[in-house]
Amino acid sequence: MISERAMGIKPSPTLAMDAKAKEMASKGIDIVNFGAGEPDYDTPEYIKDAAIKAIKDGFTRYTPVGGILELKDAIIQKFESDNNLKYDRENILVSCGAKHSLYNIAQALYNPGDEVLIPSPYWVSYPDQVILNDAIPVFIKTHEKDSFILNPDELKSKITKKTRALILNSPSNPTGITYDKKTLEAIADIALRYDIYIVSDEIYEKLVYDGATHTSVASFGEEIKNKTIVVNGLSKSHSMTGWRIGFAAGAKDIIQSMTNIQSQSTSNPTSIAQKAAVAALTGNLNFIMTMREEFDRRRTFLVNRLNSIEGINCLTPNGAFYAFPNVSKLYGKKTPDGKIISSSMDFAIYLLEFAKVALVHGGAFGSDAHIRVSYAISMENINKGLDRIEDAVSKLTS
Repeated sequence: MISERAMGIKPSPTLAMDAKAKEMASKGIDIVNFGAGEPDYDTPEYIKDAAIKAIKDGFTRYTPVGGILELKDAIIQKFESDNNLKYDRENILVSCGAKHSLYNIAQALYNPGDEVLIPSPYWVSYPDQVILNDAIPVFIKTHEKDSFILNPDELKSKITKKTRALILNSPSNPTGITYDKKTLEAIADIALRYDIYIVSDEIYEKLVYDGATHTSVASFGEEIKNKTIVVNGLSKSHSMTGWRIGFAAGAKDIIQSMTNIQSQSTSNPTSIAQKAAVAALTGNLNFIMTMREEFDRRRTFLVNRLNSIEGINCLTPNGAFYAFPNVSKLYGKKTPDGKIISSSMDFAIYLLEFAKVALVHGGAFGSDAHIRVSYAISMENINKGLDRIEDAVSKLTS
């Protein structure tokens, strides 16, 4: 019999939609896939070369559980130069992707019955990771009129004696919104006042636009730094999703507990990928700048086109590579075969079946009024997909 814990968990909707789109494409169906949560760029050659060298040098055996010292040192340097954060090796854990880092945190930090605050909309894995560790996700609704930024007063209203942590994601998946420094300072003050941890997911930090700057909430002083576990990785910044390298930085006792947990689950991240990660962190940043400029171009085009479609409204995101348009004005309309669009899932299914466009319904992220559209695909496909969406919307009737 399957455990109750396992039965309470849903498969990732983003991965499920991506898999469905790829399955249809494998059958020869021309699908435009806006569901992807990974850059469409290949991993840079200098990173691949470092991995090949590691293989040829025989660097193919177990490493220390928490990562090789060379990589930890590169991560320490990254935090200091990018985020004004100073850590020692004992404050760093390298894991099999940022998702693994987040799960290690959940294992190490949450006790049964603890409440973990999650601003909504949220990345799909946050609540399930909390549930898997017998804690309780408590959602804090953010509002489109506030650009989906967490209101500090609403944060305070959700804190109870059971509150253990707040999960903060900036830039955000799915909204693409980056938190400003003033709001982060207010959130940090509240966390310290009520003695709660902040789990700060900063995986999209390199992808910001319109003059936005990424600030780590842990950078506001030693006190908040000791109450924050910063999560990052190389999947988005260096187009290394398949390499599975993520890392966390935090207080020594928490990182040690996470390392002990990892030693009994995956053990070390892949040795070869660790050497590639060293090259990524110490190499030239021109690749990231080029990728960001192209994402910026696609972002502007995508948002303008979405806002030109009657019934769709889209905020301009200033981070990551997602737009989160509101499609609720289309609810109640009929598809050409007579079905009623009454939810984001209905709309996503309609687009997939009728328009051959894949994206992720907003209900998966806690906001059924929206859909998530990734612009980590070619401009050609963005244009083609938007043409199909516009056509599909025009065929809905009242």
